Amino acid sequence: MYHKKKVSVVLPTYNEEKSIAAVIQDFFNTGFVDEVIAVDNNARGNTAAEIQKTKAIHIRETEHQGYGHALMRGLKEATGDLIVMCEADGTFDAKDIEKLLVYSNDYEVVFGTRTSRAAIWSGAFMPFPVRFGNWFVAKFLEVLHNGSTFTDVGCTYKLISRSALTKIQDLFATSDGGGKFSPEFMVWTIRRGFKPIEVPVMYRQRIGESMYTGDIWKAAKLGFRMMWLITKMRFRKI
Repeated sequence: MYHKKKVSVVLPTYNEEKSIAAVIQDFFNTGFVDEVIAVDNNARGNTAAEIQKTKAIHIRETEHQGYGHALMRGLKEATGDLIVMCEADGTFDAKDIEKLLVYSNDYEVVFGTRTSRAAIWSGAFMPFPVRFGNWFVAKFLEVLHNGSTFTDVGCTYKLISRSALTKIQDLFATSDGGGKFSPEFMVWTIRRGFKPIEVPVMYRQRIGESMYTGDIWKAAKLGFRMMWLITKMRFRKI
């Protein structure tokens, strides 16, 4: 609970059996989180068993595979007044949720950013080309869609209020549900009249292997696909 508002956390999971239980517990330990929605997107290994060891609500999303599909399902299932999306791979610090919550006093949408050098831990997958690419694509989105100041287009750690979510939820049907969901979500909030603000968050080494990133070439290909999506959305009625 935060200022008498119920707080939900949505965690998509596909390959996080080694980290997800600890991540869930860390969020509950903050004292702010009332509900964790763990979306099992045909997760590998013993991920389901690890979720069931915790107090999280275990949601199986088996029909639609993809990062975006898992997050959208979690957003639909969450019952909080404030909903936070994050990763289950140990890259983010649960305590940073307080930063997002503080800014939610004045903003209905708050984005985390991983591009501050001071907040990138040793071992985190954020080499200079990836950090620059995230910044560049974020600026591209900012200019093309007349957004606020953005420096990270791929950070999952985001907060949205219940009222703001209600106003963008009809757009879920337009998404392909893949790895480009983060900039898609950003554009939706901007184009529906919200003015998101960014907050630096800690970024650590991932536990396990990522589907979408992990080497510079994979990250670059995803970045180019994001830019094409951002461009197409500029000419789409939202």
